[in-house]
Amino acid sequence: MITLVRRCAALCALGTLTAALAGCGGAPATSSGHAGRPARPPATASTSAAPTLAPGPAGLTPVFENGSRTRGRTVALTFDADMTADQGPRAAAGERFDNPALVATLRRLKVPATFFMTGRWAEEYPAQARDIGRDPLFEVANHSYSHHAFTGRCYGLPSVPAARMRADMERAFTAFRSAGVERPVPYFRFPGGCYDRRALRALAPGGVTAVQWDVVSGDAFATDSAAVARQVLDGVRPGSVVVMHCTRSAAPATERALRTIVPKLRERGFRFVRVSEQIGTTGAAGARS
Repeated sequence: MITLVRRCAALCALGTLTAALAGCGGAPATSSGHAGRPARPPATASTSAAPTLAPGPAGLTPVFENGSRTRGRTVALTFDADMTADQGPRAAAGERFDNPALVATLRRLKVPATFFMTGRWAEEYPAQARDIGRDPLFEVANHSYSHHAFTGRCYGLPSVPAARMRADMERAFTAFRSAGVERPVPYFRFPGGCYDRRALRALAPGGVTAVQWDVVSGDAFATDSAAVARQVLDGVRPGSVVVMHCTRSAAPATERALRTIVPKLRERGFRFVRVSEQIGTTGAAGARS
């Protein structure tokens, strides 16, 4: 299998779409174990009352990677709706950062899912953001406003200064509210999956739980839907969180891959859930230590 990190770094160096990099794996975390859930209501008034993990040691933002391996065969499909702050001209020129067909396939197959949107994506596609946010099958979570990195080095992404990290997250929640997404869940996915103690400390006052993953779909820039499906099917275990994308230009094979992934996992006895259900039923079992 091609090393995803190398591939993504090369794509970044060439100046191709950075918005799909979250599916390429994350930087090592430096946080310690977390003490269960729920801890507190989220500080962001616009978010729902979905369960969150308790703060980690020293009050750091908790990090969730997967649900329980022993409490049923559940799997959470997550989709990053990526668009960086400076990609407006590309959208205006016709590049599509959305994927309505993928959303339609999830609905047709009755698959719950969690969408991690950037605020810039919600601004570009407000009707779609609102439509997803109002569908009880789905939940909308925060993927930052800018899709800039929250660490100094993350696959070539521009970085957000520590003093601006929480503001960047809050700006995304504001964009959701403006688009009509009334109650996003209080979960945050770091652009590129990259974070460190400084980033966890910066976001802690926001009351969010950071959500990573344990299965990389490999759909970023992939054109072979069978390969994407195979990678997901080979990686899923009970409690898995799968990272995928719902951006046509960056992940053109994802919708086709879903048509294989969903029935195959159901044949294996898996039940699809949103991230909030996994956090609510497993608590600290999925926290990174």
